[in-house]
Amino acid sequence: MRRFRVSPLLAVALGAWVVAPAHAQTADEVIEKHVTAMGGRAAMEKIQSRVATGTISVSVQGTPLSGPVETYAAAPNKSRMSFRLDLTAMGAGEVVVDQRCDGKAAWSSNSMQGERDLTGSQLQAMVNEYFPSPLLGYKERGAKAEVAGKETVGARPAIVVLFTPAAGYPTRYYFDAETFLLLQQSIKQDVPEMGGEVETKVLVDDYRTVDGIKIPFVIKVANGMQDIAITFDKVEHNKPIDEAMFSKPLK
Repeated sequence: MRRFRVSPLLAVALGAWVVAPAHAQTADEVIEKHVTAMGGRAAMEKIQSRVATGTISVSVQGTPLSGPVETYAAAPNKSRMSFRLDLTAMGAGEVVVDQRCDGKAAWSSNSMQGERDLTGSQLQAMVNEYFPSPLLGYKERGAKAEVAGKETVGARPAIVVLFTPAAGYPTRYYFDAETFLLLQQSIKQDVPEMGGEVETKVLVDDYRTVDGIKIPFVIKVANGMQDIAITFDKVEHNKPIDEAMFSKPLK
C-alpha cells in the first residue's frame, strides 16, 4: 500500500478574487482596482464569515482520489478545512483530514498520519490569511506590497504584486491586467516533511457573485508533488460559526 500524504500547504490555499492603463501602476492602485472588481470595499467588509462545501480531488502518484470538503473562515484570521478521501484504489480505506487555525495557533489531523501542531512557516502562513482578504487593511498590519512586473497566466496577461507580510514568507499575486481579478498566487515555504523549501501555486477560476462579491468556485493547487483541485457547490456568508470549530479539540 502506498502511503498517503497531504501537503501541509493546502489550507493556505484556502485561504481567497479595462485594459491596464499605459502608465505604470502602483501596488496600491492595482490592489484597489482588484478590490473594486471583487465587489467593492464596503461589500467585502460586510462579510465576517464564510462556509463553503464541495468536492476535493487529489492526484497521488498518478492515482486520482476524491471526496467531500468543507471550509470555514471567520474574521479576522480564523480558518478550518476538513475533507475525506476514499483510498480504496491505494489499498486502504478512508482518510479524514482536518486543519484548523484559531488566529494564533494551528493544528492538523490526519487519520493515517496522526495529529500535530503546526509551527514555523506553516503556522505563519495560516495566521497571515486574513479574512475576507489579506489585502484589506494590510498596511495597518505592517505588510508591504510592490508591483513586480508583468507575466502571463495561461493566456491572460497579469500584473504581479509582491506581497510581504510583517512576518513569514512573501506571496506573489497575479492579477488579470484587464479585469483585475486574481488569477493565481504563489508562495515559497520551508516544509521539512516535504524536503525543504517548496513553492505552491494556487490558480483560481469560475468566479460567481455571492452576496455582492465575486468568489472563485474552482481552486487548483500544485506544489510539484501533488495536484489538488477543489470545486465548491455552495458558499454562504455571515452564518454563525462556533469558535470551537477553529480550535484544537480537547482530549
